[in-house]
Amino acid sequence: MIPCANPKAQYLAHKQEIDDAVRRVLESGWYILGDEVRAFEEEFAVYLGVSHSVGVGSGTEALHLALVACGIGHGDEVVTVSHTAVATVAAIELAGAKPVFVDIDPVTYAMDPELLKKGITSKTKAVIPVHLYGHPAPMEDIHTIAREYGLCIIEDCAQAHGATYRGKRVGSFGDMACFSFYPTKNLGALGDGGAVVTSDPELAEKARLLREYGWAERYVSHIPGWNSRLDEVQAAILRVKLKHLDFDNSNRIKLAELYSEGLFETDIALPMVQKGAVHVYHLYVIRVKERGSLQAYLRSKDIGAMVHYPMPVHLQPAYEKNAVSLPNSEIAAREVLSLPMYPELTESQVQFVIDSIKEHHS
Repeated sequence: MIPCANPKAQYLAHKQEIDDAVRRVLESGWYILGDEVRAFEEEFAVYLGVSHSVGVGSGTEALHLALVACGIGHGDEVVTVSHTAVATVAAIELAGAKPVFVDIDPVTYAMDPELLKKGITSKTKAVIPVHLYGHPAPMEDIHTIAREYGLCIIEDCAQAHGATYRGKRVGSFGDMACFSFYPTKNLGALGDGGAVVTSDPELAEKARLLREYGWAERYVSHIPGWNSRLDEVQAAILRVKLKHLDFDNSNRIKLAELYSEGLFETDIALPMVQKGAVHVYHLYVIRVKERGSLQAYLRSKDIGAMVHYPMPVHLQPAYEKNAVSLPNSEIAAREVLSLPMYPELTESQVQFVIDSIKEHHS
C-alpha cells in the first residue's frame, strides 16, 4: 500500500534522534511548558524570521488565540476562503466572529485578492489567507488591501511550513500567523500541537496569557484565557524534525517535479506555482473531472489518493447559513485529488502512481 501520507515513515527516518529526545523529556520530570517548549519556540521563530513563537495545543487553537489576541470577537467579521480545512472557519466562530467567504484563484487555490475587496464591510476586522497545500497566498497584494482597510492579517500556515513568497517565509507577513503540527504536516509532531507566531511583542504576550488561563504568574489570571499548551514531548520531537525540515521539503519538491514530468502530457490539471513562490507540497493536488473513477482505480492498485476537500465549508451543514456562491471553490471541491506525498516516498513509488494514472486514462 502507498498511503497518501505516512507519518510513521517520518518517525522511522529520524527514529534514534526522536527516541533520544523523548527519553530526555521523560527523564527530566518536567512535562508541560518547560525548557523544550522554550527552545523550540526560539528555534522556530528564528527559522521563520519572526520575533516570537508561542506553542499551543493545535493549529485550530492557534487560530482561535490569534483572533482573540487581535481583539476579534462578537459582531466582527473575518474574511477567509471556503476551500480550506474546516478548522480555519471553526476558529473564527470560536472567537465569536462571523466568517465571510471569498473565492479562490482556480490555479493556486489561494485567496483571490480582487475578491477580498468585495468581501470587506464596515464590520470586517481581519483577514485569514490560507497557504493551502503548501503554496503561498499572494501576500503582498493581500497585505496592501488589508492595510488600506485597517484589517488585521492572520496567516493560516497549517500546510505550508517552510514555504516562501518573494524571499520571505510564510508566517512572517501578517500581524500574526498560525501553524499546525498535526502528524501529517511538513513539520509534524507525534500528536497534536500548534504555534502562534508574530513580531509584535504585545500580541505575543497576549497569546502567552491566553494559552494558559491568562496567567502572568501561576494561579493569577490577568485576562480570561484557556488551556492550550504545547507539551514538552511534542516540542522535543519538533526540535528534531525542524532540523530536517528544509531537506524534507526539498525531497517533496523533487517528488512533485517527478509527478509533473510524468503526467505532463495527460489531460489532468497539475499544480502550478505562482511567480516568486516556493511551493513545499504538503499535498500534491491534481484536478480531474472523472475523480471518483480515478480514485477507485488507484485504490484497486493499493494507492491511497485522497480528497482535500470534498465540500467547501460554505456548503457544509454547519455553515450553510453563510449563503454565498463561490464557483471556483465549488468546482475545485468536485475535481481535486491528492496523490501520495511525503519525504520518504520513493521515486519508484511515484512512477508506479504515474503509470497507474496513465493506465486509467488510456
